[in-house]
Amino acid sequence: MASPSRSGVFAKDTDSRVELFTESISFDARLYAHDIQGSIAHAQMLEKVGILTEEERQAIESTLLEIKQDIEDGNFTTSISLEDIHMHIEKMLIDKLGDTGRKLHTGRSRNDQVSTDFRLWIRDALDRVDQLLLQLQQAFVGRCDQDFETIIPAYTHLQRAQPVLASHYWLAYCEKFQRDRERIADCRKRLNVSSLGVAALAGTSIPIDRQDTAERLGFADVAANSLDVSSDRDFVLESAFALSVISTHLSSWAEEWILWKTVEFDFIDLPHDFCTGSSIMPQKINPDILELVRGKTGRVIGSLQTLLVLVKGLPLAYNRDLQEDKPALFDAFDTVEACLDIAAPLVEGARIKVDSINARLEKGFLDATSLMEYLILNGIPQRTAHHMVGSLVGLATENNTTLAELPLEEFQKLSPDLDEKIYGVLGVKNAIAAFKSYGSTAPDQVKSQISAWKTRLGL
Repeated sequence: MASPSRSGVFAKDTDSRVELFTESISFDARLYAHDIQGSIAHAQMLEKVGILTEEERQAIESTLLEIKQDIEDGNFTTSISLEDIHMHIEKMLIDKLGDTGRKLHTGRSRNDQVSTDFRLWIRDALDRVDQLLLQLQQAFVGRCDQDFETIIPAYTHLQRAQPVLASHYWLAYCEKFQRDRERIADCRKRLNVSSLGVAALAGTSIPIDRQDTAERLGFADVAANSLDVSSDRDFVLESAFALSVISTHLSSWAEEWILWKTVEFDFIDLPHDFCTGSSIMPQKINPDILELVRGKTGRVIGSLQTLLVLVKGLPLAYNRDLQEDKPALFDAFDTVEACLDIAAPLVEGARIKVDSINARLEKGFLDATSLMEYLILNGIPQRTAHHMVGSLVGLATENNTTLAELPLEEFQKLSPDLDEKIYGVLGVKNAIAAFKSYGSTAPDQVKSQISAWKTRLGL
């Protein structure tokens, strides 16, 4: 039997090379459940408007559910001559029901059918990603109490800058992933609009009820312009962008922990069941999982670039180029979900090497900025205080000592009014205690944020 999409206008059968070149069943078969979901809603609407009888609708609906079960049971044979999953399901329906099955496609085109299926699939995929991001946030917040007393050096330009509580660091990633979740929710809102019923590009003269199918499928709205929605892949681009940002956040985290795992940093131990060894060096415990998280970011960003180039020159309305949107987005979702799925247990199982960190914590003058701000609070202009502390750091460096170990007279050479109170901000612990601003690493601020995050995440 010829493809249901091929009409009587054709004088010759499709060349086998064309069939091979144009098929998409090899990658769009994963849309089967959403295709059947959309078709059932469409059939129910067709019954409502009088196109199908109740018996015909019941036959179509029950048969589609049987086909869904057959596919899930593996009783499903594909053929490139049928191009895609939509034609496969329709042919199976027609084989079982004859003319009743042929009525299902009334008032729709594959253009709006595919768009609807893809929207449904992406909506579910975004929900999965959101849940995985939530689990990763919970893993970071779950560390905060146990690591609260741990102070770590924070860096700019990969140079030691100021001290922060480890918990403050964990919550930094919670903030990033929260923005990712908000992007996901925002993206979901815009894609959650029904394209079903716009047919090929102009609508249909069949008296369909597009609001009815939208409600049945859980869409929040109905697309208002048939030309727009027939050509639209904004929702694909936006999804790929949101996934790319998630990937960059994951990559930054992975890069940092890879550095932390080195002997040079020696900040963290990773769970051994999330590490690999070397084929030649028996001592190696390699952070390969983190390296792959970092590396896979390129695939996700590459998918976004593929999709942007795909749509950049398309005239209205539908063009077959849009068939190529699915492999890129499927791969982006698969990659991000895999990375998130492995990230949460890795975060939960990692161990901060407190003794190693503490042994070098006073290195790098992490208290220099706190000292400068102490001078400012004692009436010294910022630029003057900045220069004074720089000279003190130079002196301490020459004498291989810390700022807290400098004698008081060295401070008083720069400002005679300074007294022993200055030592109250020197040293890493004192520097941490000196912080006061909202959102800082001040212990009371961090405790407040931990509490807020626990409430937000249901912990």
